[in-house]
Amino acid sequence: MTGYYTPTGGLPPQTALMTGRAIFTEAYAVIPKGCFSDIVTSFLPGWTKTRMWLIARPMSGFSETFSQYVMEVGADGGADLPDADPGAEHVLFVTDGAMWLSLDGQDHELASGGYAYIPAGCSWSVKNGADDPLRFHWIRKLWEPAPGLEKPAAFVTNEREIKPVAMPETQGRWATTRFVDPTDLRHDMHVNIVTFQPGGLIPFEETHVMEHGLYVLEGKAVYKLNRDWVEVEAGDFMWLRAYCPQACYAAGPGPFRYLLYKDVNRHARLRGVLGR
Repeated sequence: MTGYYTPTGGLPPQTALMTGRAIFTEAYAVIPKGCFSDIVTSFLPGWTKTRMWLIARPMSGFSETFSQYVMEVGADGGADLPDADPGAEHVLFVTDGAMWLSLDGQDHELASGGYAYIPAGCSWSVKNGADDPLRFHWIRKLWEPAPGLEKPAAFVTNEREIKPVAMPETQGRWATTRFVDPTDLRHDMHVNIVTFQPGGLIPFEETHVMEHGLYVLEGKAVYKLNRDWVEVEAGDFMWLRAYCPQACYAAGPGPFRYLLYKDVNRHARLRGVLGR
């Protein structure tokens, strides 16, 4: 691991050519790192000294299960009530800086690579614990209850404490850092880190019901998205609706790594909208 790409904002100079790679189709979107400019940041109620890039939100007819933010918190900034929605569960992944996180009154300090799962209804707060900016990903989803299953417990860890699991017969070229036991059905989403070594690949078109958010933390690759091969690199975000075909070839000189969201372990909803 050589570090995680983290956007810092700004604007391109007036002398720059418009050579962006942004794509939005009926099946996927690509938001390149160059789109993370100052003019598309937002602010959140209850947060101080904080701005964010909102890179995914539920959209009818597209991806409908989750939202994802890239957060930037200044010194002494943060929130005592980060989210007023009692039904939302959360994953936080720190890419830069120091986070002071309180979960139901228990304090934690998260450095780069820090990961927190926060269940729906948990009382929590966040503060930047250093002079430099705190930057992290925040993924939100409405937890879906199921008969006989309690809410998952909150936990805090760091990816460096978890051994990646290699995919079968890949000689370690394709591996996943799993923060949640896949057999724990209390969890209705997984947020993992996927790593490809140079030359590693997904050798078939994955086509499945799971929606995805893929933020590239490190490296570069070519990614098959629906009908297209798209070049992506550290700082780019890919957003996939259900059943979008996908594959990957890691062609860069170093590892290609991304933070991956997917929805799991629940029946398909047949009527209505979750929470309505």
